[in-house]
Amino acid sequence: MNIALPHIQNALEFSTTELTWVVSAYTLTFGGMLLLGGRAGDILGRRRVFMTGILLFTFASLLGGLAQEPWQLLAARVLQGVGGAIASPTSLALITTTFPEGPNAIAPSASSPRSPRAAAPSACSRAACSPSGSTGGGCSSSMCRSAC
Repeated sequence: MNIALPHIQNALEFSTTELTWVVSAYTLTFGGMLLLGGRAGDILGRRRVFMTGILLFTFASLLGGLAQEPWQLLAARVLQGVGGAIASPTSLALITTTFPEGPNAIAPSASSPRSPRAAAPSACSRAACSPSGSTGGGCSSSMCRSAC
């Protein structure tokens, strides 16, 4: 967002004082609505609330891109903050409830394509894994060391 601020200032004729609200409108609504977004996910269902937040954020982004007046962009940034505040806590809750805890939570076999050991040969070159490699005695990556 910070990279686009000078262009936004020129295109929509924002004053320097008004320009700070482009960032602040999102930040204030995002921070202020986080608890409400998390609670809504608990009551109404995490997946439904997450999808609503993503759709609201996407719609607000479209509105912000089409803004012709400063107030339109500020209103879109407020809506983005609300959408982000709804989606953010529910996305974290979905991750923590979907995947179990512990060391055996994700235990793919060494031959599984999702296994770190299966990916290790592509993650580092054979020269780096060999004792005479250019790194002077082996690989520094833990994935590489376990594969070599």
